[in-house]
Amino acid sequence: MSTRIRQIGTARARYIWLWAAVWLVYMVDPVRTAWHHPEPWRRIAGVTFAVLFSVLYIAGFIRLRSSFRVRFRRLDLAENVLIIGAMIGLAVLLAATIGQPALGSMVYISVMTIFLFPTRIAWTIVAGYAALIVVVTRVLPGWHADDNLAFVVVVSSLAVWGTVRLVERNAQLDAAHQEIARLAVADERNRFARDLHDLLGHSLTVVSVKAELAGRLVSMAPERAQAEIADIQRLAREALADVRSAVGGYREVTLGVELARARTALESAEIEPELPPTIDVVPEARQELFGWAVREGVTNVVRHSGAKRCWITLTPSSVAVEDDGTGPGGTAVEGAEHGLDGLRERASAVGGTVTVGRSPQGGFALRVTVA
Repeated sequence: MSTRIRQIGTARARYIWLWAAVWLVYMVDPVRTAWHHPEPWRRIAGVTFAVLFSVLYIAGFIRLRSSFRVRFRRLDLAENVLIIGAMIGLAVLLAATIGQPALGSMVYISVMTIFLFPTRIAWTIVAGYAALIVVVTRVLPGWHADDNLAFVVVVSSLAVWGTVRLVERNAQLDAAHQEIARLAVADERNRFARDLHDLLGHSLTVVSVKAELAGRLVSMAPERAQAEIADIQRLAREALADVRSAVGGYREVTLGVELARARTALESAEIEPELPPTIDVVPEARQELFGWAVREGVTNVVRHSGAKRCWITLTPSSVAVEDDGTGPGGTAVEGAEHGLDGLRERASAVGGTVTVGRSPQGGFALRVTVA
């Protein structure tokens, strides 16, 4: 979307000079007045000044092309003053040559002023233009009062100011869209990193425990060691499937599957599991979150606790993973912190909370509660 807007902005910028050139139709009167002037030098000078003024007006808009791109910006102040000063100088020379008809050029000067300067400064200058027209047309000999021209200067400036504000707002809107897209990408990266950590952390922890156990059993009980190695292969395949699911953007963690995996992981680590007989007490909407909690809690028990027993309890609004190990020591908590952060994010998204502390059995306790 932002690319399309940028392309539209570039196209408009490319042809803005043509849009500005259309309005030079109002310079026909000064040119015609100069062309029919009885004095040859005034005729030549008047046409020359009118043409130079028109060229400078178009050149100013060509220079302003960058202002009409998606990210609106103005030219440097010195360059702005130079452009307006040159246009005013040519307008004065044209007025000195052909008289009052040259005042039509003030409309173009006021429009360019709105484009070049910030709002307050621009409107102050435009008000000065209008006042100058009112005074000059009454003071100079042979000129007649022309308040209508002062009104046209103000109205045309107001119309162009609205266009400028619209361009600025569109540019700001596009910038906001780009920022939102950037933040969405960053959020998705964080989500994927979190999910990958949670998916692989559990599986690789169990693989590590089983590999260590198989290594000890190779000489003592080859058949059991072979069974453990087969389990390691199965877990590796499951971990690979999890990664593929995560990469594909489809991740499904179910409470029942995680409880079955928890039993396998705990028994492999020689920790006796005490699991709930059923998951029916948990509403379906909360089962995925509680599945993540079981995965994270059991991973920490296997990796850090040194426990002999582990209890997983379920209620309609909470899940708890507790053990009788060494408790929430600094190293254990520090090692689990990344996974707990991901769990907190998931719980927070559904109005839940995550608490960690010491279990009644003296070990580590992880509890997720959803109000």
